[in-house]
Amino acid sequence: MNRTQRYLVLVTCFLALVFDGVELGLMPIASLSVSKSLLGSSFTPELGGEWFARFTAALMLGAAIGGIALGALGDRVGRTRAMGVCILFYSVFAALGAYAHTQEQMLVLRFLVGLGVGGLWPNGIALVSECWSSASRPLVSGAMMAGLNAGILLLSQLARQWSITPDSWRWVFQFAGVPALLGLFVLVALPESPKWLASRGLSKGHAAPLRELFQPQLIRFTLVGILLSAIPMVGAWSASKWMIPWADKVAGASNVGYKAATQGWWALGATLGSFAGAQFASWMGRRWSYALISAATVVITIGMFQLTAPLRPGFHAVVFTQGLVATLFFGWLALYLPELFPTRVRATGSGLAYNSGRFATAFGVLGAGFLFAALGGDYSRVGTLCAMIYALGLVVIWWAPDTEGRGLVE
Repeated sequence: MNRTQRYLVLVTCFLALVFDGVELGLMPIASLSVSKSLLGSSFTPELGGEWFARFTAALMLGAAIGGIALGALGDRVGRTRAMGVCILFYSVFAALGAYAHTQEQMLVLRFLVGLGVGGLWPNGIALVSECWSSASRPLVSGAMMAGLNAGILLLSQLARQWSITPDSWRWVFQFAGVPALLGLFVLVALPESPKWLASRGLSKGHAAPLRELFQPQLIRFTLVGILLSAIPMVGAWSASKWMIPWADKVAGASNVGYKAATQGWWALGATLGSFAGAQFASWMGRRWSYALISAATVVITIGMFQLTAPLRPGFHAVVFTQGLVATLFFGWLALYLPELFPTRVRATGSGLAYNSGRFATAFGVLGAGFLFAALGGDYSRVGTLCAMIYALGLVVIWWAPDTEGRGLVE
């Protein structure tokens, strides 16, 4: 690949992940407005919280399935073809959300959006990792994950300019359909990974990618990758994300822009954190960096839910810090997961590891929703209890292979 082609791949994958982030940030900021509109007089704050959990679980379940199925597609037909399919999935089905008339219709659409959201990450990360040298990978991996949270930041700023309310929320789903144009460009014009093209003949004699991941030579890497991905994923969606509907409930109709500002401060911290995570892993080492991120995230997340609250002075500063610290995990994963797997199964392995955590997340978020109802809609108590999930990282990381200095396995 020449220099122009490599930068084209980098910019295109970055934009694809920006819009991926828009999909991830959409329901935390819009779910209560959607539920108030579609449920009408039957809406209650507790029911709104339960539907937020259901929408999130549907997206995570779709992302888990899509990450595995469409990740494997990238190893079979190419990174760019699979990426194009994923972008079309998440954009077209998101746009259809603008025409939903029941909660159940929206629930199905969020699942279908999740298929594309989950499949994009392993193919995009595999493509960029294979197109850039080992010396550049920490910077490139960090930039990719920063794109994901830059999408959430973009959405929050749009929501501050054009409010999302029970009477005006369909526009944001129409906006989420715009990247379908990017998906068509990827299918038609984006160069394919040279490493993938070269590996096609080498895959003969090996098991199918998904089956190979559970054979003796790779099963340890696969299981460790799943656990290391699941911890921050479950923590993010069952603990951290409750801050936004919490802000929406407290600020209410008197300050409709407050929830968007809350998401914006979190996303700004997350954009910086997800970029820095790969640099931190490269500087500190894979194991010690993950352990330190785990400990810091437990402390700051509990502090956010117990020591402050929406509309209090300093709340957004704590939200920014939590976003910065908690998303260091995702830059770390973008650097580490491709190092675990050889080229012929890299997209499948990264997709399986990263997105299997979303199966756990789907059930974790539903559990948090039931906990939310049982605690009478107490956001701070739910967030505090679920934050303890991050502490598992202090244990699991010491079973992980140390890939520092090894680079990508051919």
